[in-house]
Amino acid sequence: MSTSETSRYVRLRVDLVLEVDGPAELTDAAVARIDADTFLPEEERVHARAAVVDDGAEALAYLVEPFDIVSTVPGIEMVQASWSTEEVEYDPDAMEWDIDDEDGVWEDDDEDRTPGT
Repeated sequence: MSTSETSRYVRLRVDLVLEVDGPAELTDAAVARIDADTFLPEEERVHARAAVVDDGAEALAYLVEPFDIVSTVPGIEMVQASWSTEEVEYDPDAMEWDIDDEDGVWEDDDEDRTPGT
């Protein structure tokens, strides 16, 4: 593929760390979303309810919908999406949590680029 053929596609990577300060509210919202999903078969619904009750990260995964994030952006159509969640230990002062863009440059496997490019 030439550059002109591939330039239509953009991969947007977002890495968020969220603090869950209302685990009951998070779980309740996820269960409500599962219960409202009319396309979810009952066997999967039971499994999904159990998963979100046991794991706050799983509850968050049921509530975050990538399409909702970009649906109002003009001139785009979402082609593919994937996302995952996991519970982590967070220390904002640790090097592993350095976002890498504090100096205005992002490091990538292949190239350096400034934010927004």
